[in-house]
Amino acid sequence: MKTVLVVANETIGGQKLVDAIRSRAAEGDARFVLCVPQNRPKAGLVIYDEAVFDAAQARVDLALSFMHAEGFDAIGEVGDPDPYTATMDAVHAYHPREIIISTYPATRSGWLRRDLVERVREASGLPVEHIVADPDTEGLPFHVTLAVANRTASGDELFEALKAKVEAEPERERGRLFIVIVPQEGGDGHAARRARTRLSLVLGRLHGAGLLAAGMIGDPDPYTAIMNALQYFRVDDIVISTFAETKSGWLRTDLIDRVRNATGKPVEHVINRDAPSPATA
Repeated sequence: MKTVLVVANETIGGQKLVDAIRSRAAEGDARFVLCVPQNRPKAGLVIYDEAVFDAAQARVDLALSFMHAEGFDAIGEVGDPDPYTATMDAVHAYHPREIIISTYPATRSGWLRRDLVERVREASGLPVEHIVADPDTEGLPFHVTLAVANRTASGDELFEALKAKVEAEPERERGRLFIVIVPQEGGDGHAARRARTRLSLVLGRLHGAGLLAAGMIGDPDPYTAIMNALQYFRVDDIVISTFAETKSGWLRTDLIDRVRNATGKPVEHVINRDAPSPATA
């Protein structure tokens, strides 16, 4: 079986890269290894190291979900922040026969300014195909929804709202992917573990329903968590799940309108009718 190493980060969902993978798969007996180097946004709000890794892992998970749904044999991992080191580590670990590297156009690509493609070609001795993609102008071959929730993450209301987005458009050409953000309540380790448990529960439920989804925990402030996520992911719309207004701290800070005004994206507000328990209120 031929192993093809695919290296990409922000351009991972580009149509040209998807077409290249489909072309290799059509040749038969191909296994794909996806390597996503960690990438820290150049500007914006404070980003923690753990969030940098989580964002890259979410990209890996989403890409693998999409590739598996297409019937491709694929595995993936988060790579070193340096794309050259990440690529060569994957070459030594998986022994591919060829490499596909996807970047932005030269005017926007830090990878090309570091001459990544030629350095990998020379060091590996392997065929390297360079794919130039610009999802900002070309769009993505699927629709991406950002879902944000904390204590209501595993509630029926959010699950039904996300499932309805898929069921409402059964004939659309683009598929739909979900990125779930669970802001943690507080900055200690216990809060992070609790948020990861909630994230695991909601992702498990979405996967069980056949929905393509990945996620990460976010900053304790939900607005900051959303703004940070938008630096990593291109999304078409946002779903925010809260308790009713009288019980929701998020609504008391006018979160919904602030996100609408700041992003210009469609924002759906899903209200969970269950009251928070005394232990979590």
